[in-house]
Amino acid sequence: MSNLIFINSPLEQFEVTSLVGLNAPIFGYLNLTLTNLALYCILVLLLVISLHVITNNNTKLVPSKWSIALESSFASINSMVRDQIGSTNEIFLPFIYSLFFFVLIANLIGNVPYSYTVTTSIIVTLGLSFTILIGVTILGLYIHKLRFFAFFIPSGCPLALVPLLVLIEVVSYLTRALSLGIRLFANLVAGHTLMKIISTFLYNLFLSGPVVAVLALIPFTVFLAICGLELAVSFIQAYVFCILTCSYLRDAIELH
Repeated sequence: MSNLIFINSPLEQFEVTSLVGLNAPIFGYLNLTLTNLALYCILVLLLVISLHVITNNNTKLVPSKWSIALESSFASINSMVRDQIGSTNEIFLPFIYSLFFFVLIANLIGNVPYSYTVTTSIIVTLGLSFTILIGVTILGLYIHKLRFFAFFIPSGCPLALVPLLVLIEVVSYLTRALSLGIRLFANLVAGHTLMKIISTFLYNLFLSGPVVAVLALIPFTVFLAICGLELAVSFIQAYVFCILTCSYLRDAIELH
């Protein structure tokens, strides 16, 4: 029975599976499928919206703890945008704020047992990072026009080395999207895999007998510490993802 309760492989928790499917013989052949990834993306969206609706303090004289926490988060993100992009570019604040809470809530949901972590899907993380890179590139072209391509030519570069250095700079620019998405993906996958391995190991120890179960309390405290670390990683990775996005926006605006 225990084999039916727990996933056999630690990596199976990251698989995208079909929950509901609909095949319709229209438009040639239409296949509509609701996967666990799509379901949890919708859940993250609903939670983010619900969090801001519930903590709305318009009709209350004394703010609640949730409202204060949300206002503090807004102030912190606003400060990050001001420091990274500048006070004159606060037009990007709603985007950074929404991005932060989407990544944060998705990370936190993944810490709930038997749930699915949206940000452990490489499609989601690379989709976000490449979308951000495309948007940043369009922004740079809109602001600087053809002068934007000077971003790929180091100042004072000898003319003979321009083709090689431009190629290196272009590759470096494109790898920003890979590093931004893979950093988030790799950190969460590694942490969740470790938690799954240790939890399965502890489960087997607790079923091995009373003496072994008592001794298993020692590694269990380590497991609790790792759970606390994963909660911290959820916040840190959301913050790092947003601060790097702000850095890329600043480079496009100022051509640094």
